[in-house]
Amino acid sequence: MTVPTLTRRPSGGGRGRPVARTPIRPVRPPYRAGRRNPPALPLGGEAPKLRWRLVAMVVVLGAAFSTLIVRLVEVQGVSAGRFAVLGESQRVHEIDLPALRGSILDRNGAELALSINRPTVWADPSLVTDPAGAARALAPVLRLDELDLRARLSEAAAFVYLARRVDDETAAKVRALRLDGVELMDEPTRVLPAGAVGGTVLGQVGSDNDGLSGLEAQYDHLLTGKPGQVVVERDPSGRDIPGGVRQSRKPVRGSSLALTLDRDLQFVTEQALAAQITSSKAKAGVAIVMDPRTGEILAMASVLAGAKGQAPRPADYNKALIDVYEPGSVTKLVTLSAAIEEGAVRPTDVLAIPDKITVAGTTFVDAEPHPVRQWTPTDIMAESSNAGAITIAQRLGAANLDRYLRAYGMAGDTGLDFPGEASGIVPSLDDWSGTSLPTLAIGYGLAVTPLQMLSAYNTIANGGVFVAPSLVKQDIAPDGTVRPTPAPAEHRVVSAATAADITGMLTEVVRSGTGTTAAVDGYTVAGKTGTARKADSTGGYKEGAYVASFAGFLPAESPRLSAIVVLDDPQPYYGGLASAPVFSQLAAYAVRQYQVPPHPPANLDQSSATRP
Repeated sequence: MTVPTLTRRPSGGGRGRPVARTPIRPVRPPYRAGRRNPPALPLGGEAPKLRWRLVAMVVVLGAAFSTLIVRLVEVQGVSAGRFAVLGESQRVHEIDLPALRGSILDRNGAELALSINRPTVWADPSLVTDPAGAARALAPVLRLDELDLRARLSEAAAFVYLARRVDDETAAKVRALRLDGVELMDEPTRVLPAGAVGGTVLGQVGSDNDGLSGLEAQYDHLLTGKPGQVVVERDPSGRDIPGGVRQSRKPVRGSSLALTLDRDLQFVTEQALAAQITSSKAKAGVAIVMDPRTGEILAMASVLAGAKGQAPRPADYNKALIDVYEPGSVTKLVTLSAAIEEGAVRPTDVLAIPDKITVAGTTFVDAEPHPVRQWTPTDIMAESSNAGAITIAQRLGAANLDRYLRAYGMAGDTGLDFPGEASGIVPSLDDWSGTSLPTLAIGYGLAVTPLQMLSAYNTIANGGVFVAPSLVKQDIAPDGTVRPTPAPAEHRVVSAATAADITGMLTEVVRSGTGTTAAVDGYTVAGKTGTARKADSTGGYKEGAYVASFAGFLPAESPRLSAIVVLDDPQPYYGGLASAPVFSQLAAYAVRQYQVPPHPPANLDQSSATRP
């Protein structure tokens, strides 16, 4: 390569003098791609380090990108449905709207129980920004412990109750606080317009609007109704999203029940029973009033004595259907009617009856000592003679007595299907001992509910036909459709003639026998007293403890009303002194209430008569 030279002229500008030549170093042109010789890499160990860093970066980025692709495929493809549901669950909220419970009415349409909406305070803790402050503000308004409220407002939940069914004033105060995450909603509550009247029959309703006992539990499937629902779409702050999902389904009120009970008569029955428990110092009592022709229960009361001088109160459950007892002499109706029906004895027969009788080594005595009497079956019934009833039962025989006890409904249940209802207990004939016949003939050795015993008296009042008892007349759907309760089962137990004979005997009990205090002015009353010793759970009988009862019906010529009164351990303990007066009081009120004439004409069309 030739290097050019430059000639420098002398400063004086002379010509021809040689000028020194300085060579100029050539400049390397910049590296361009495609040249044979690339630029040299840095020297030393830096090149391998840089190379590994680049490789590591590529691997990490590749792995991250691959993970992102796999996750994207999973979210958008494989699990798309699950994540869509999860997202929707975070935005879309379902709010249940409780249905109002159906009402319970008496036979005349008066409300015994109904439901109304009351405000309930609740919270979504996930939306509560200051649990401590909210608890401090709510505690005095709701009258609740501040620490407890703070704990509830801090729960990991989307819904917690703070105070259920508060009054309107409290609800207004809570609303005025405008606390984040604290809301109010309407919730049904049960109201008893007549107070505790009929409460042991109606039963209880729980805090979640479900029936817990009594008719409320038995007919819960009808009374409950169908809850509604509101579906809304909300943002994370709990605000409704404009244009978001919003659907609603109105709740459907439950069906109502129309009972056979009469509210006014029920009130009078409870009051009369409570007064007698107080005056006789009884531990408890049961009273039932019925229409013997239809089996409809008009009143059913269960009352307990108050503690330490307090007034009597309603029992905790329906003792008339759930408790059983040995009825005593009121069972003699079964013994004598069976004997007359089977021809073992005639109403006009005269029998020599002592004041005691021994069977299989056991002596049974009458309540009062007396010499041997020449008594008819009517006399035996009127005087409530144990020896006389056993004498007649021996003529009747064990098999027949067992058959009639069952035909009168003493064994099994009543068919009401009332929650907790007890079945009557009558020993199997194969298990009878030598003393079973005399014992059962006078009302011992078996156990019945008060309603079962009254049903036997209804059978006689109804001309010998057993009619199953009933408590519900009909149910009424929300749209007004009425569904009557099926007619009760019936079967004949004794003939009309036998029923008439027994009715005559029962009227003598009230006219001149042990039940004179059951009389009602202007009416012929048929009935029977009962005084039975109380069984001991450890075996045998409690010393000095008795159950007093009276069961009967009126007017005897054309029975329209029947009743039974059972008192637990009254003083005095005789049925004629303790229970019969309450029967008289209830019967006198009932015949006025239903305008029952004392002596209806013989040609009166019973189908057109006023029915209670």
